[in-house]
Amino acid sequence: MNKKRIVLNFLQSRYGKHIDSSRMKSQEVFELLIETILSQRTRDENSEKAARQLFSVAKTPSQIIKLPIKKLQSLIRISGPYRQKAKRIIQVSRIILDKGSVPNNREELMKLYGVGAKTSAIVMMYGFGVPTIAVDVHVEQISKRLGLVPQDAKPPKIETKLEALFPKNKWYIINLGFVMFGKEICLTRNPRCVICSFNKFCPYGKHILKYKYNLIT
Repeated sequence: MNKKRIVLNFLQSRYGKHIDSSRMKSQEVFELLIETILSQRTRDENSEKAARQLFSVAKTPSQIIKLPIKKLQSLIRISGPYRQKAKRIIQVSRIILDKGSVPNNREELMKLYGVGAKTSAIVMMYGFGVPTIAVDVHVEQISKRLGLVPQDAKPPKIETKLEALFPKNKWYIINLGFVMFGKEICLTRNPRCVICSFNKFCPYGKHILKYKYNLIT
């Protein structure tokens, strides 16, 4: 069995029951868009806390644009460059309010201030259920460690390569599976290579086992 089949089977077996690819309602898609903007250049726990604090006060575009800018900045301060993000959130909220809904295609999404390839892919997949692969830090790190993509590959190339490797109807499980696996096993610091199911063929894992743990796989 080849590497990509082993990876896919493992992700389906371990995380399949946790993954629901059903479409969200339009309001949830807006919240997802804002959460993704908050996640830029910060850790997951910080962006998640910022989103909870913001949505406890304002959840709709109309509610958000009514917030005093200092109040908005205070709510999302933990998310990193909060002044820049507050400006983006206000501008995006105004556009969405004018349009009536979040755009359901990547081209239109990427016209929104502060929305790039990763953010648009996340919204399309998790918000609208459209198959794509959103290359976040987990997807990039794991695909490189496993040797699925070149080490110098940038997110656009990683997205294209992974979408060519795996069937379109499996992109969702690959994407979310890598994210969950990255939080559980393939950590940025101190990855748990000893218990990893891929350590027999993962170049990075084999290196860690040999030189850190003096183990030969």
